Amino acid sequence: MLASATAIPSTLSDYAFSTGSGPVYTRRVQVESTLAARARRIELTPARFRRIAFTSAGWLYLIVVTGATVRLTSSGLGCEHWPGCTAANPFPSKSYHSFIEFGNRIVSALTIAATLVAWLASLVTPGLPRWVRRLALVTFAGTFAQAPLGAITVYSGLNPWLVMTHFLLALVILAAGVVVAVQALGLEHGFARERLPLTFRRGSLVLAVSLLALVATGTVATASGPHPGSSDVRRLWRLHAAVYVHVRATAVFAALFLGGLVYLWQRRGRWPVLLEGMAALLFLLVIQMGVGELQYRTHLPWWLVLVHVAFAAAVWAGTVALVTIAQRTPASLASAST
Repeated sequence: MLASATAIPSTLSDYAFSTGSGPVYTRRVQVESTLAARARRIELTPARFRRIAFTSAGWLYLIVVTGATVRLTSSGLGCEHWPGCTAANPFPSKSYHSFIEFGNRIVSALTIAATLVAWLASLVTPGLPRWVRRLALVTFAGTFAQAPLGAITVYSGLNPWLVMTHFLLALVILAAGVVVAVQALGLEHGFARERLPLTFRRGSLVLAVSLLALVATGTVATASGPHPGSSDVRRLWRLHAAVYVHVRATAVFAALFLGGLVYLWQRRGRWPVLLEGMAALLFLLVIQMGVGELQYRTHLPWWLVLVHVAFAAAVWAGTVALVTIAQRTPASLASAST
């Protein structure tokens, strides 16, 4: 005869049955908690997170281009109020300058949303390193910080130092988004067992720093030329002096880049995809340098300067991607032997 039955409720519950002379048997029943079940339902696959990360990086690139459009068309003060265009009307109505500036704000809001989604997605993607999740958070926070910084820049009358900070911060955030995207690719396909030599990996970091200096000097040159953001904004420096420094920074970057290209060419059998990436980047660099020379000789038409900036942002994003790949190469970008 069954004398007693005791149940201890828990996520892993024990049900003990006993008779008067002692226990007969014990059965353990696995009971899943509702919270754990829900967590598994919202987990993202590496492939889906990779798509989200790449989409976020695309928006980060787009906001760089639209921000440059605002500056080069002298539309920085097209909307003198923030977040609306004017104190009386939140929407643009005055001129094409206001539409360009307001359009950039819309792209900015969508970019903030994209980086927020990427950060939240990183939290529910199993296997993603903690530092990548933190970098996704930094990417979102930096993108969000661009909104008040943009407002301060407008209210300051487009102070050239604030305009430069606004643009350079956008490039730093773009770099962070690209790093997250490359790590998402590695999470999906795994990483190659063999790593590039330490000397090359360190050299690639120096290459990235030299490119950042190149972009910074280009920003100074833009602030010293005919496109500082508005017709009423003072120039930052003498144009010819700024271009002189910018050309020297270009030479340093070119020397480092060619050194890395030769190194990979000599080892093309082991790292073919990385070499192809460097070759594609070289193609972008040649076009950008050609556009840069053409814009200088044609007295800097704004649309040609915009093309130059768009290629510069693409070169920056591509270089950051290659430097990240060099540190730890995703298996899909390495040869089968590595």
